[in-house]
Amino acid sequence: MATVLFARRRERRLVGKYKGKPLGTFGQMATQSFHETKNISCGGGGALIINNRDFIERAEYIREKGTNRSRLFRGEIDKYSWIDIGSSYVMADLLAAFLYAQLEAAEKIQTRRREIWRRYESGLGDWAKENNVRLPFVPAHCEQAYHLFYMIFPSFEARTAMIDYLEKQNIDSIFHYQPLHLSKMGRNFGGRVGDCPVTEDVSNNLLRLPFYNSYTDEEQDYVIEKIKQFKVTNNSRTFNNFAR
Repeated sequence: MATVLFARRRERRLVGKYKGKPLGTFGQMATQSFHETKNISCGGGGALIINNRDFIERAEYIREKGTNRSRLFRGEIDKYSWIDIGSSYVMADLLAAFLYAQLEAAEKIQTRRREIWRRYESGLGDWAKENNVRLPFVPAHCEQAYHLFYMIFPSFEARTAMIDYLEKQNIDSIFHYQPLHLSKMGRNFGGRVGDCPVTEDVSNNLLRLPFYNSYTDEEQDYVIEKIKQFKVTNNSRTFNNFAR
């Protein structure tokens, strides 16, 4: 499912930016996900952001099963017909309504997520330095979207030990995605271990912490305190190759 949008000039605050320019506005098209794990969510689907008016009409055809039905709804034609390739990408009304309410509360959601992110950063900063654990770093020319908070451990063994420890504290923590070149499809295209050593190293050592819109201060404080009670003992590797 997808929704076709034309990017508006008015910018929301607390969105991801690179050198002052919002992400999704660099090319002629961009995509956004409304998957259940995203900041703004309706359980699935996404949006196509179009920054060139020349592409809007055909994008509507492709969304509407290859028909020009959207033009009929706007009163531009008296009947619609099949005129292009396409499929059924229209979002269900119920999901769209749920998403609309989220978009109305976007500023509130993002403000809360910023608070959560900063509480992790301040609460775990000293512990991370003492245990050779790397926390997220946002360059001065970037503005983040506050999507997640992660820790990069000095080794795979240290990360695994933390996951096991947190599970015993009833805290759900997960690692991130497998490098694409090591996935089944990536290997079909010739991907091999060692092709992207930095990516592989980060993937092996990265751990994501609980982070969701309804996260309470009490819940987060519990997670932070439990993490601070953990001592990383496998510090044999450093992050000199990730120097800021």
